Amino acid sequence: MEEYLKKYNEWINNPSFDEETKKELKQIEGNIKEIEDRFYKDLEFGTAGLRGVIGSGTNRMNKYTVGKATQGLANFILKEGTQEKGVVISYDSRHMSKEFSEQTALCLNANGIKTYVFESLRPVPELSYAVRKLGCTAGIMITASHNPPEYNGYKVYWDDGAQIVPPKDKQIIEEVNNISDFSAIKTMKKQESVNKNLYIQIGKEIDDEFINTLKNLVQNPEVIKNVQDDVKIVYTPLHGAGGESVKRILKEIGFTHVYVVKEQEEPDGDFPTVSYPNPEDKNAFKLALELAKEVDADVVLANDPDADRLGVYSKNENGEYISYTGNMSALLLAEYELSQKREKGTLPKNGAILTTIVSSNMTKDIAREYSIDLFETLTGFKWMGEKIRCFEEDNSHTFLFGYEESYGCIISPHARDKDGISAVMALCEATAYYKSKGITLWEQMLNIYKKYGFYKEGLYTITLKGADGADKIKMMMENIRKNPPKKLGEYDVLEVRDYKEHTIVKADGTKAETDLPTSNVIYYDLNDNSWCCVRPSGTEPKIKFYMGVKGKSMKEAEEKLEGLTEAMKKIVE
Repeated sequence: MEEYLKKYNEWINNPSFDEETKKELKQIEGNIKEIEDRFYKDLEFGTAGLRGVIGSGTNRMNKYTVGKATQGLANFILKEGTQEKGVVISYDSRHMSKEFSEQTALCLNANGIKTYVFESLRPVPELSYAVRKLGCTAGIMITASHNPPEYNGYKVYWDDGAQIVPPKDKQIIEEVNNISDFSAIKTMKKQESVNKNLYIQIGKEIDDEFINTLKNLVQNPEVIKNVQDDVKIVYTPLHGAGGESVKRILKEIGFTHVYVVKEQEEPDGDFPTVSYPNPEDKNAFKLALELAKEVDADVVLANDPDADRLGVYSKNENGEYISYTGNMSALLLAEYELSQKREKGTLPKNGAILTTIVSSNMTKDIAREYSIDLFETLTGFKWMGEKIRCFEEDNSHTFLFGYEESYGCIISPHARDKDGISAVMALCEATAYYKSKGITLWEQMLNIYKKYGFYKEGLYTITLKGADGADKIKMMMENIRKNPPKKLGEYDVLEVRDYKEHTIVKADGTKAETDLPTSNVIYYDLNDNSWCCVRPSGTEPKIKFYMGVKGKSMKEAEEKLEGLTEAMKKIVE
């Protein structure tokens, strides 16, 4: 009998699993493909936690897989001896998020670990902020970020407010994997936890402190007051956790014309108005753009369900709404924040900007312009969180700005993960500032291109679901690794960086070692300020191809990017 069928039968017959779970599994009896997908592997507790489709089975998000992850984390915290510091827990609007957050708290409580549980849904950046504010040993966010409605997830943060990194990630994973029997998962009644002061509900006080922290980051409060009646903002939380925080911060810093998309204002795990609650997806902006045209908005903004990402549109010279990539909105914000600090004399001499190896090369020019150091990390904001902690420990640099191409940034170290709330605030402030100077946000974006060059980046993705898909992605990466190209389209490959093998191989054959952690990523440095990179997604069944070029005009950059994209497609055909 196949291993996945054995696991299926165990779940059907084992008294450890409740009747509701067994009933769901009996409904797929005989459906071999569905049984295989649910049981061909355990839902991996990876370096960021869990993420998967909700349902019964080892490869699903359910009370048992969440319980196993939590028990493993509890065992690790007990070994560290930091249980007295407690764990803060938040969740977003997805199905089962509230239930999973409560289950997580009660499992930790049963292990003698205090929990601070938000009374209702809160965004990722507030969870990250709360970990440090409350002095907790860890934080947990129940979310699947921008994934489709059938998904949920479980992200673990450590005491610095950043997602877990080596060696703790591997140590926690080991503890989770050591749990072979679901009966080992501890729990207790909520009332008992409350009575023992192990389950503590939090909310307004942390909200107030978080919002006040953001307000102190505003560069030009007087400018907002001067043009507050002239700036029109359309915002949508896409049925997620960002709505209340965004409405509050924009109101408190002085914006008077904020129009929230009513159909998407209330939290709803079905995400009924979008097929995919992702601000990277232009379709997610349909209702927001309709509202923007009605009210003649200057800027249109959308968060994803856990409010760590931000999508942006603004009007061009023809009055049409133009979409910004994650690189574009972040670079615009970086230029605004740094230029204002320099103008006010608050730009430190040891300043640092952080980005990832797959983000825009324009960042290098901005760093040079403001005489600050640039540090590149692997994809994933946890690496930036780790870098900020290192800056604080060795007093080497003052963190000023960090971003990755996937629509996320932070404008200060108050949070150690992408902060879509402060990004909304800063984009609106920048809109007001440039309006006071007589230009639109889009005109400022063009000014940045004219100043630094027309950089353009792209992403090509192949989605391959299930066990077969995972095998195909693995094979693709092996083939790409074994057959490094000398040219990609019209471009010469100057060097190949393999972050899994820790090798840098230059065109002349000379070799060196990479200086970043191990990751299944291959990067091609090309001539003419161009580059491309390939990696499998860590959270979705996808293989991703990133690329970037620089042109003398927007048109030339677009043509170059199109050619490089076609060349990248050919390496997997």
